[in-house]
Amino acid sequence: MSEAGWVLLALLAVLLVWVVSAYNRLVVLKNRIANAFGQIDVQLKRRHDLVPNLVETARGYLKHEAETLQAVIAARGQAVGAAQAARAAPTDAARMGQLGQAEALLGGSLGRLLVVAENYPELKADATMRQLSEELTSTENRIGFARQAYNDQALEFNDAATQFPALVIARLFGFGAAPMLRSTQSTEEREVPKVQF
Repeated sequence: MSEAGWVLLALLAVLLVWVVSAYNRLVVLKNRIANAFGQIDVQLKRRHDLVPNLVETARGYLKHEAETLQAVIAARGQAVGAAQAARAAPTDAARMGQLGQAEALLGGSLGRLLVVAENYPELKADATMRQLSEELTSTENRIGFARQAYNDQALEFNDAATQFPALVIARLFGFGAAPMLRSTQSTEEREVPKVQF
């Protein structure tokens, strides 16, 4: 084989090694996103498991608030379904968006339940209700940290998949952008409350 042939063969080998390396890096980063979503999923499951206990504890006190309790139960059902769909494809933007909407609905209905519970001193004083409320608050904090970890992994993947020359490999093998998780609160809910005297 001529010298030019060896040089061409060496260049092809280097190119092949680079393609394999870039592909493997994108796979590793995509798997990290799935792992980060797994951490969110664990906390969402914990949250979803707390909701029935919270509802049952409140049910005895909130006999006249059946609509509020039913809204929480329905929102939990939607959130569980959306979490199952997102678990199957944690890098699918549509599924993650549906999960965000379902979790926002659940968060809103839980918030209304806790506000209603404030009007019932016996319920507020109930040890089980206090413990469940504290566990729910703790879980919400854990979800926030897990979301941040997910977003960090999604950002790292998106950066790697959109930089040249890895961009070529990402497009060639169908690596789409990973969705970033957004706050489940609406713009109105995030506004600072106005205090008037």
